[in-house]
Amino acid sequence: MRKFTRISLPVIALVFMAFVESPSNKYFEISKNIEIFTNLYKELNLYYVDEVDPAKLMRVGVDAMLQHLDPYTNYFSENQIEGWRFMSEGRYEGLGAETKIIDNYLTITDLIEGAPAETSGLKIGDQIVKVDGRSTEGKNEQEVEVMMRTVPSPEINLEVKRIGVKKPLAITLTRADIKDTNVPYHGMVAEGIGYVILTTFTQDAGKNIGDAIRDLKRQDPELKGVILDLRDNGGGLLREAVNICNLFVPKDQLVVTTRGKVKEWDREFKTTGIPQFPDLPVTVLVNKMTASASEIVSGVLQDYDRGIIIGQRTYGKGLVQNTRDIGYNSQLKLTTAKYYIPSGRCIQSVAYKDGEPVDVPDDQRTAFKTRNGRAVLDGGGVTPDVRMDHADIPDLLDQLEQQNMIFKYVNAFVSAHESIGDPQSFQFTDLAGFRQFLTTQGFTYHNPAYRKLDDALKVMEKDSISTYLTDLARVQQELTLDNDQQFARHEDVILETIASQIVSRYYPEKDKILYKLRQDGEVKKAVDILRDASNYRKILDGK
Repeated sequence: MRKFTRISLPVIALVFMAFVESPSNKYFEISKNIEIFTNLYKELNLYYVDEVDPAKLMRVGVDAMLQHLDPYTNYFSENQIEGWRFMSEGRYEGLGAETKIIDNYLTITDLIEGAPAETSGLKIGDQIVKVDGRSTEGKNEQEVEVMMRTVPSPEINLEVKRIGVKKPLAITLTRADIKDTNVPYHGMVAEGIGYVILTTFTQDAGKNIGDAIRDLKRQDPELKGVILDLRDNGGGLLREAVNICNLFVPKDQLVVTTRGKVKEWDREFKTTGIPQFPDLPVTVLVNKMTASASEIVSGVLQDYDRGIIIGQRTYGKGLVQNTRDIGYNSQLKLTTAKYYIPSGRCIQSVAYKDGEPVDVPDDQRTAFKTRNGRAVLDGGGVTPDVRMDHADIPDLLDQLEQQNMIFKYVNAFVSAHESIGDPQSFQFTDLAGFRQFLTTQGFTYHNPAYRKLDDALKVMEKDSISTYLTDLARVQQELTLDNDQQFARHEDVILETIASQIVSRYYPEKDKILYKLRQDGEVKKAVDILRDASNYRKILDGK
């Protein structure tokens, strides 16, 4: 009897656990909690002391729930659906302008060439103060977007405040279907060396890259190689990543495998056609903001030893998202699987801090092999074959950008200068003038140490802790004296940033890209590698 008891208790426990974890029990938990949530939501709307906005209340709950998952699982409401369409298709119905709330008004920060916003006469720096006579002051971007979307006529009447103009301007524009180009520039950057930039993997990305390279070959039939710039490219459509790989990789080669919870959804994606450029040497430029589909392309070319990757380790987003229609013109974008590229590695980062990937030391990452036997690592993006590590953006420049100081200064510069001459020879050197402008704007730079100390002092004052207050205040004052040194130390990058933004106000995107390329160290490195065929081959052979 004792023997029977020793055997049966574990069995009973296993049966009990199976019951607890059974699908039917899980469905009961889901049903129970949905009912609790519904009842709670109803009670709040009926009896809470103040009026609540049901849509806003629900949105807070949805966002809080999704925050417990990965940062790529998102809910798109009816008001946000155009933004979702742009991310997935590269098109949307609207004005063709990028905006940001600056000084309490929606401000134009960029314009798509040929779109209604530009053709109507809107300029970067303009502030939209009224939409069809209704004030936009204090409203956020989504609220102003709703105001524009609810205008009954296709025409929208805007009242715009422009720097240097005393009276508000009346501008009428018509919404249109906007399609942004994903290949804003391609051209020759050196004799025999072409350059193509891809900004996002939206519809026709593969076709547009192919068209660009064919045009480069028409410009120079002896094309020695091409530079594909995927820096700051956050990815997009998986099929376009496959199409781009197929430009360089033979038919029927594995590009990526997706694996997730629903095994029936696991898929393999292979190249389907004859490559258009099977022997053309390729270098790919990447940085820490190169993500998702961009990492697939760079990783696949690396795994097949088909191209040389140059730059910094990529972002590390190896997750598959699918969209699900959840009614009322809303969408749920959720992670359903992970990407695995030909060597077998997954590029998804395995460590995060504050929602951002953290570099994992190479000795803690699993090694895989490329076709030529070179070691490549998983667990956090694609590591370049040729590393060109950059210092992070200086904190001073980050503060200037966050507080819109450079943007505002360029607004003032443009209002005072009708033209700047040849964009490729333009230089900006007036750091003293810029600093004087900062004074008029009340900008004072405080380095990270000052800001942390300031937080500590505030806590001490709140808690009536007087010990060391005088000493800490003196240290804080000494930290302020470092500001001049910070401006001197980062003068070059500040002046280049200002110059680049000035050029973008007078000339189209192509000229802005060309301006940046003239001092681009990674492009120069790529040119050097492509010019030296033996060195190119040695890198791919792991030598």
